[in-house]
Amino acid sequence: MAYRQLLQMAPRQAGIWADYAGKLLALGKLQEAGEACTTALRLDPLNFRAKANLGSIQMAQGNLVEAEGHFRTLVADHPHDEKARLLWITCLTWMGDSASVRREVAAVLQQEPESFLVHKSVMGPYYSLGLWNEYRAEVERFRGVDPTSAYVDYEESFVELLFGNMRQGWERFEARLKVPKSLRPQRSFAEPTWNGESFTGKTLLVWAEQGLGDTFMFVRYLALVKALGGRVLLETQPALTAVAATCQGVDLVISQGVALPPFDLQISLMSLPWVFETDLDSIPADVPYLGVPKAVAPRHELLERLGGGQDGTRIGLVWAGGPSHARDLERSLSGAALAPLAALPGVSWFSLQVGRQDVPPLPGLVSLEPLLQSFSDTAFALDSLDLLITVDTSVAHLAGAMGIPTLLLLAWQPDYRWLLDRLDSPWYPTMRLYRQPAYGDWGTVIQQVITDLTQEA
Repeated sequence: MAYRQLLQMAPRQAGIWADYAGKLLALGKLQEAGEACTTALRLDPLNFRAKANLGSIQMAQGNLVEAEGHFRTLVADHPHDEKARLLWITCLTWMGDSASVRREVAAVLQQEPESFLVHKSVMGPYYSLGLWNEYRAEVERFRGVDPTSAYVDYEESFVELLFGNMRQGWERFEARLKVPKSLRPQRSFAEPTWNGESFTGKTLLVWAEQGLGDTFMFVRYLALVKALGGRVLLETQPALTAVAATCQGVDLVISQGVALPPFDLQISLMSLPWVFETDLDSIPADVPYLGVPKAVAPRHELLERLGGGQDGTRIGLVWAGGPSHARDLERSLSGAALAPLAALPGVSWFSLQVGRQDVPPLPGLVSLEPLLQSFSDTAFALDSLDLLITVDTSVAHLAGAMGIPTLLLLAWQPDYRWLLDRLDSPWYPTMRLYRQPAYGDWGTVIQQVITDLTQEA
């Protein structure tokens, strides 16, 4: 039954309003979620879920000081509820307060030492703040609690990969295939898994999992796959089908949800680095390996809009990822944070950002959003630019795969694929990395971009 129907049937049940607020929060509808929380708390001022959701809404809005005080009170009111303390820990993490995070993690681990939820929840803060000794110690502690847990190996793979220990990292990364709900979507096949042997005369299905950027990143392996055998099928997210078809090594691209033709073997796309024993020196990094599909519906409209800016360097911008991402507040910027880029002379600015209202105050900024209905359109736009400045999103991966010069703006602790302490990416030769020098410090990152582009002008 739909939530709105439930609300009509039970308008005075605070719990239903609190749950509804949680649903709205997950959809990024923050104002409506806040109104639902207010209704729940008016009906029951002590409703825990409503109070917890209200703090989460404040965090999502960027009101971290207000949210921190809210969660501190929530913990005081519910000292034995680990969920209250875990929410507080998340807020303290987003504030970059390592000392308080350490203190509250110790408290919640003492409170619930064998809880998988607690273990999983404290690993994110350790990762985000770069507390690597604590991260590894907690992995080993929980391995003792649950020695058969595949999730612990999967979890540890991210730090191994981040530190460049790729052989160990990719091997542990395979544990995700045994972790319930780790695959998006969940898959199972009767056909055997391919292990890298020759498959001449046979058909191999390579299926995508995880996010759109992951698919853009790892289709590079299909040329290596094709060299070992017969027919290669790629099943991928519908949004990427046309762009993925420009990749060498694939005979047929199929959208997820469409009936599959017969095949003999299968493998996840993200298992290919393990199959090919990838390390830092053997990453297949020849770009471009993706291009612009022939069918781009708004081709003429895009050309007109891309030609409408002033003469000069043509720079595209993406400043935010999808709000549903677990670390979106860390990886995304506000449009206002890009305002200092206005100091760069002779630039035509183009926004490839989709789904955000906070537009950077840059002179002559042209929004391409109305014309970007598919990644084919985005690829066409990227191909017309001199440079892309972007946060860590699927567009960054598409630009890197196309060989577009790209400046990637990275949070204090980035995703595993960007490694640590280096300004280049072994995955994308035309990409330059700009890292926060401290948690949440985007100002220094933007100033370094301005300095470098000014010197190169």
